[in-house]
Amino acid sequence: MVFKRLLGSLGVGAPTVDTVLDPAPVLPGGTLTGQVHLQGGQADFDIEHITLELVARVEAEHEDGESEGVVVFDRFTVGGGFRLGAEEPRSVPFQVTLPWETPITELYGQPLGIVLGVRTELAVAGAKDKGDLDQLTVTALPVQEAVLEAFGQLGFGFKSADLEYGHIGGTGQQLPFYQEIELVPAPQYADRLNEIELTFLAGPGGLEVVLEADKRGGLFSSGHDAVTRFAVGHHDARDWATEVEGWVRQLVEHHTTYGAQGTYGHGTPYADHGHHDDHGNGGHHHDDHRSGPGVGTAVAAGAAGLAVGVVGGMVAAEVVDEVGDFFEGDDEEEDEG
Repeated sequence: MVFKRLLGSLGVGAPTVDTVLDPAPVLPGGTLTGQVHLQGGQADFDIEHITLELVARVEAEHEDGESEGVVVFDRFTVGGGFRLGAEEPRSVPFQVTLPWETPITELYGQPLGIVLGVRTELAVAGAKDKGDLDQLTVTALPVQEAVLEAFGQLGFGFKSADLEYGHIGGTGQQLPFYQEIELVPAPQYADRLNEIELTFLAGPGGLEVVLEADKRGGLFSSGHDAVTRFAVGHHDARDWATEVEGWVRQLVEHHTTYGAQGTYGHGTPYADHGHHDDHGNGGHHHDDHRSGPGVGTAVAAGAAGLAVGVVGGMVAAEVVDEVGDFFEGDDEEEDEG
């Protein structure tokens, strides 16, 4: 096993650390397990704490356009309070629970281009240093998969996915960002929709499904966005194709326009997206504003009309390259430290 040296603030001869995640994909709200492997340095060291950080690469819209950054969205202390002898090997097992809103990074085993990682922080004798960064793979909850499968059955196609910094007003969103899955319209909606952006906001009791449609304009009217959202339970048994088709029809028929009335933050590189209050009606809501379509970190995956349910094999190689570059770049920065 190759251990990654912690140079930086801990200095040469300090302990090394390598975090190994168990290989199975994790569900949102599920348990992430693994081990932190330590190798003692040239002398004894007091290990104050071992902390795992969950990090995500996100896009943000602001006055000057868009930018990309890394956000820490949870932290867990998994060990510490012991002395590590010179050259002593030690493994610290861990078991932590992911936030329910953790984005999904794969569907049917194929990557969506979402970049999540687990970064290890080691605190020794009052100094802290970041260790290795490991790629985190999160697969869809059963109800998320059912909704996406239904879109595929209706003829919608997967376009891309990204993480957008900001909040969706009127929802129970907890994380400082949300995931958008962009879908190209089914043929029967192609004359009325440019695309649909789908967001899942999961929680212990179920999830909110937020849909945004970029609607096509007519001969004498311009296109606009429409947003609506629906609540579903984790164990709901529905005819999902019929259910989702009803959602899409409501979205297409929703004629509220958006844009100028939205409140956007100014003066900060990461501005929250402002939203007006929503109006509830039965099991769904129409929001008065949601952020416009974002530029995804994922490469468009597959031709228009290719069903989500057969996403396998259509993700472009550039997605894998992006993920690799992110983690390799992080290691290079550590080595330079």
